[in-house]
Amino acid sequence: MALALVTLLADWKGIPRSIFPIYWGTAFFFIGGSRYVARLYYSRHQRNSDKTNVVIYGAGQSGIQLANALVNNPDFRPVAYLDDDKSLQKAIIQSLPIYSPANLTLVIEKLRVEKVFLALPAVSKQRKSEILRYLEAFPVQVLSIPGISELISGEKNIDELREIEIDELLGRDSVAADEELMNVCIHGLAVMVTGAGGSIGSELCRQIIRLQPSRLVLFDASEFALYQIEQELRALVQSEQLTDRSDFIVPALGSVQDQDRLSEVLFHYRIKTLYHAAAYKHVPMVEHNPIEGIMNNTFGTLRTALAAQRAEVRHFVLISTDKAVRPTNIMGGSKRMAELALQGIAQQSAKTLFSMVRFGNVLGSSGSVVPLFRQQIRSGGPITLTHPDITRYFMTIPEAAQLVIQAGAMAKGGEVFLLDMGEPIKIIDLARRMIHLSGMSIKDETHPDGDIAILTTGLRPGEKLYEELLIDSSADKTRHPKIFHAHEDYIDWDELTGVLDQLETACAERDTATIQDILETCVQGFKGRVKTDILSPHLMKADPPSGNNITLFPKPQY
Repeated sequence: MALALVTLLADWKGIPRSIFPIYWGTAFFFIGGSRYVARLYYSRHQRNSDKTNVVIYGAGQSGIQLANALVNNPDFRPVAYLDDDKSLQKAIIQSLPIYSPANLTLVIEKLRVEKVFLALPAVSKQRKSEILRYLEAFPVQVLSIPGISELISGEKNIDELREIEIDELLGRDSVAADEELMNVCIHGLAVMVTGAGGSIGSELCRQIIRLQPSRLVLFDASEFALYQIEQELRALVQSEQLTDRSDFIVPALGSVQDQDRLSEVLFHYRIKTLYHAAAYKHVPMVEHNPIEGIMNNTFGTLRTALAAQRAEVRHFVLISTDKAVRPTNIMGGSKRMAELALQGIAQQSAKTLFSMVRFGNVLGSSGSVVPLFRQQIRSGGPITLTHPDITRYFMTIPEAAQLVIQAGAMAKGGEVFLLDMGEPIKIIDLARRMIHLSGMSIKDETHPDGDIAILTTGLRPGEKLYEELLIDSSADKTRHPKIFHAHEDYIDWDELTGVLDQLETACAERDTATIQDILETCVQGFKGRVKTDILSPHLMKADPPSGNNITLFPKPQY
């Protein structure tokens, strides 16, 4: 075009008309051809490099963005897409073909694929669980891009790939929160969380702070844990501009066994809602330290409840456990005694509404099998579990904390609430799925050349093959589809005060026989054993030094 215009303006004579298409064709051949050769050389060089070939599951906008982000990635090279949409299959997007997931075996062999990246940020958990179950059969590692909320907020980039979370395997789609229930006990009120530095306590704090309480008091015995959650929450307040008050978050060091300290904090900050998450929860640890477990879990709860009653706290919510149902260990027995104490206090409490929320294991908490299995897989195995038939209920920490808040808001006094944990999960199946999704194979007698072995070590002292949520089989529905109200037996408060007094005296005197008798009498179905071999006989029988008037376990005012 430019040459024709110059010819017209310059009035060049004798130039044949054929020169224009010849010039255009020659220029196109050399310019386009050189680019094609360069691109071909570059692509072949890339294929021969040390990059890992990956397939992107999802040829939508997120998948395309991920492919573009990986163009200059030094580790990964996208070679194809997978997509369930038949209208997209056999198409090509930016030189990457789109295949049906049914052809994955062929794609893996033909393109030497080692990893599959899920680019499905908005898909439901149920659908993602189905996809993951399908991908388990293939010798590839599965990673995922961040969720849609993280991408929209800018918290994560699309190429920040992560391992598959266990809640994605479970496929549990959480129910939308009831905003009225979420706000009843929190909005505009002073709230305190005991055990604020723990797994459940810290998540309660994260959710509470977004519901705009007038103040949030973090109560914990661990200085380090308290410091960590305080710093995290202050950063959250600043980033989301929740408030400019410096006294909005208050860290309070103290033990739940110290009723005077609890009263001091509750009165000073005029607490109206208290979530009691402080507890010793690791079964083997409490088995080896039974008296300390009872003092913290049972009497820590009792003293916190009495302090709350005296300070006229409006709502008191105890975080309980499914291990309190027909317990085979001291931890479960101590938590059931804590429930009984709360049920007893609720009988004669006029201004404080006491309730408890019972649920099973939460994913990712300290001591959970999930991070343990993940670490064992990274280390090359073996994965260890205590019994091939052991099952557990699982729930994510955010879902559990959200349901605890809503359950507490429905309390009328003395209720035991249960959370719908879904179906119990067989732990060995969970281990197998984690191995497969890591791109590895199971090593056993039929597959001696596999990557990761699974070893059973035998049930630990006090461990059950399966957990239960109900002592009896009766539970009523509530206004929330995942929260139920259990009908559990309780002990009359006047009778219970005498039992608690005997139990505390037995703990102070290290009288394990009496502790055993009390737990067997009061806790329905208790099958645990209070260990005596860890207690030194001379310490059990020794009298305190003369003149020593220090009371190690001051009696609460029942």
